[in-house]
Amino acid sequence: MAITAGIPARSAAIELLNAVLIDKTSLDNAMTESEEFSRLLGPDRAFARMLVSTCLRHLGEIDLAIDQFLLKPLAQNAILVRQSLRIGTAQLLFLGTPAHAAVDTSVTLLKGTRYAGFTGLVNAVLRRVPSAEPASLSVGAIANTPDWLFDTWQKEYGDDLAQEIALAHTQEAPLDITPKADPKSVAQQLEGELLSSGSIRVRSPGDITELPGYSAGDWWIQDAAAALPAHLIPEPSGKRILDLCAAPGGKAAQLAAAGAHVTAIDRSDIRLDVMRANFERLNLQAEILADDVATWRPKELADAVLLDAPCTATGTIRRHPDILFLKEKSDLRRLAKLQYELLNAAAEMVRPGGHLVYVVCSLQPEEGSRVVNKFLLNNDAFSRDPIRDDEERIPSEFQAESGDLRTLPSHWSALGGLDGFYAARLIRKTKSK
Repeated sequence: MAITAGIPARSAAIELLNAVLIDKTSLDNAMTESEEFSRLLGPDRAFARMLVSTCLRHLGEIDLAIDQFLLKPLAQNAILVRQSLRIGTAQLLFLGTPAHAAVDTSVTLLKGTRYAGFTGLVNAVLRRVPSAEPASLSVGAIANTPDWLFDTWQKEYGDDLAQEIALAHTQEAPLDITPKADPKSVAQQLEGELLSSGSIRVRSPGDITELPGYSAGDWWIQDAAAALPAHLIPEPSGKRILDLCAAPGGKAAQLAAAGAHVTAIDRSDIRLDVMRANFERLNLQAEILADDVATWRPKELADAVLLDAPCTATGTIRRHPDILFLKEKSDLRRLAKLQYELLNAAAEMVRPGGHLVYVVCSLQPEEGSRVVNKFLLNNDAFSRDPIRDDEERIPSEFQAESGDLRTLPSHWSALGGLDGFYAARLIRKTKSK
């Protein structure tokens, strides 16, 4: 369906683009802080968000299309001109907006500004954009990805998989749901697809709060890949389990629903408030604490500890395309150091014979297997407990050679893809060597 929202939505979209691309603000924070965006009504707000997300998801392709028709590069300070061209191109190439609406509104955005003299250029370029020479799918997707990111994926996964990952990021992520119980019944209620991992994928959900079972607390939103690490804890019922860096609480909810005695710790009071509200809606019980997991210690060692460590979150680019522009290569060393420190802290909370599950929503090996390998090299009290072929809810294609869990955005592409997650299950030996 063609979208023909007016000038206010497009103007807000440009403000949000500037916040992400220039001010390096997350899109979520930018939307919260933008007065222009907050004044929009429902349909216009949804369109503005879709427009920004599309621009971020396809920015390399968009700029390649624009630059084909510029006789000379735009001045770096002509930011409004560039952004007007970008949102116009996004509409023409990816959103199905009628050409006259996409072109005319982009031109109108410049009128009355100091860039009014560029209206003719914007008009001429956008009228030619639909005839732009299309890049191949793989080349176009690569153009959307910062070089440092794509290079790391090439080295870790090979050329073909790196291209598939980049291509997967051009697609909007579907809505996945974790049922509290009875997955088949919940899937039928929602008219969703029950995945082999136990998650439910819902197409065109509309208003989430109006879906069957929401008010009753029958399910919660959680990417299918994000739901996998909790399954690495064997037989959670009755066990004392710590969920570290727990907010917004999807994994804690899984463990609580499975009968575990869960203590969830996170530093963010705001995120914990959301978690508490979700647990109340779901009618689940957990001890929820605001504290720093680097220094907090339990009174009693736990049967299992799940550490969902802070990371670059490059595995969630499908859902958060702003990550492409907010993260830098320098973030990897800083975060890997923090992850190693937190993993060592988490290890102190596990009883002998208990499990430690390390999780990151990252595609970067520096934050995944390398952190775990370093930890095991320096801590002989723990060893890997590899995923077994017969474990339910962990499809074989997600099992790495090491026995760790690894999902990629290109996995299950025919079903709509997955977020990228890494998880390793470790066990504390009953006796150290």
